[in-house]
Order: sequence, then structure tokens, then C-alpha cells
Amino acid sequence: MTINVSAIIQIAILYLVFYAILKSAKGSRFGQALMGFGILAAILIAFAYLFHFDVLTRIVQFLLVYIAVSTVVIFQPEIRRVLAAVGAFGYFEKPKYGPGDAATPDLVVETLIRLANLRIGALFAFERGISLKGYEGTGITLDAVFSRELVMSIFTPPLPLHDGGAVMRDGRISSAHCIFPVSNNPELISNGMRHRAAVGLSEETDALVVVVSEESGDISVARNGKIFRYSGDQRAESLHRWLTRALPGANGGATRIGAIRSRLRGWTGFLPKGKRK
Repeated sequence: MTINVSAIIQIAILYLVFYAILKSAKGSRFGQALMGFGILAAILIAFAYLFHFDVLTRIVQFLLVYIAVSTVVIFQPEIRRVLAAVGAFGYFEKPKYGPGDAATPDLVVETLIRLANLRIGALFAFERGISLKGYEGTGITLDAVFSRELVMSIFTPPLPLHDGGAVMRDGRISSAHCIFPVSNNPELISNGMRHRAAVGLSEETDALVVVVSEESGDISVARNGKIFRYSGDQRAESLHRWLTRALPGANGGATRIGAIRSRLRGWTGFLPKGKRK
């Protein structure tokens, strides 16, 4: 068999596609199911062809199609998230405001710690590569500069906007009083609606979602369907570390093109890393 340039390009494309899917699914229920499906299929196919069982081979072929269709139905949220990540590569909308209008990690951390100390619950979603405009339509558009006073006025009950979450885009408060999808993860049954909504949004998108608990004053961060909880002195340092990845200008990865470059770099390992401040 002759291997030409076209064949090498096709193999490279298939490699990148499969690697991207596996990397996106890593650590999720979809990834575990995909791994189980692959192992089961490999064992059945090897057994059927090794012993030349024609009937078993046909049954296996039928089951593989049935399992593949069932997987698409069962894991709709995970598949939608992977497809949304792929669709984000075409999202090159130019930011409306310059870096000077964006909130800094220090200001956001200081504000959220103040909310936590006052036991005021809050829910923030920091948009990254995948657009959150679909969820903004459920709330009130603000398009406002981030400030401690504004955040306090939004989340202090019983003011009208204190329920729901706020969306951050390009370092500004894009909207508030938004409704986020609630996760069905059974491990979160004992958690409040804010925490379940944070995980639910992180399952659907690549957003970084931050929750301030009004009961304990703890701060939680949801990312890729997982939630990380911080309390006491570790809140500020941990939150600052997360926000430097999500806010524009912090490390070059939160802008549209920066997010795409970061994702490509994570998939291929070949693109040069951006400079960090």
C-alpha cells in the first residue's frame, strides 16, 4: 500500500478529531460510557471473528448500532457540550469594550469574598469560548461595568434581581437574573439550587461558574461538570487562580481568539503558548 501526502493528512485529521472527542469526554459520564462501549465492542468483535461465529457476529453488529443510538439519546447534554465547543471555533465576534472596561481578578475576588463574609448568596457565570447569549435571554440585560456596589445591589435580597445568576462577558456584567440549567447529577441532591445550576451550566458549556453560599459563606467553582469548594483562607487564593484563566487580559485565554488558541493548544500540543504576565 502506497502512503502519500493525502493519506497522511487524512490520518492526521482523524487523529485530531478522535483526540478532541476523547479529551472533551475525559472524566465525564459520557467518557466513562464511551470507554466501556469501546472495550465491550472490542471484546465481542474479537471473540466473534476469532471463532468464526457468524450468528454471533450479526448479533454483535446489531447491538453496536443499537448501543450507539442509545448513547446519543442518553448522553444528550454531554454531546451538546462537545458540539457547542466545536461551534465556538467560528465565534469571532469582536469584543465591544476595551481591556480598560474589564474587571480585574483582584476586584472580583474582593467583591465575592465580601459577599461571602456577609452571607449574601451569588451566582456568576464567566463566559469563555462558548457563548452564553442563549441564557442571557432568560434574565435582564445590564451590560454594566463590574463594581462592588453594583454586585451588592444585584444579589442583596429582596431586590428584584437577587434570584438567578449573572453572566460575565469580557469582564463586564452582561446580564443578571438569568436562569441556568440544573444538573441531574445524583451526587448533588443535598446541594442548593445555586450549586446545581452552576454544575448544570458547566456541563452544557465551558463557562467558569462561581457560587457564593449564603448559608456557610463558602465559595464554590464549577467547571466541566465538576464542583470545587473552598472555605476560610483558601477562598481568595483559589478563586484568584481560577479567575486569571477566565477574565480577559489575565493570561490571554479569555478572549474569543485566545480561548480558541488555548483549546487548540490543549488538543494538539503543537501551538506556541502565549505569554503570561
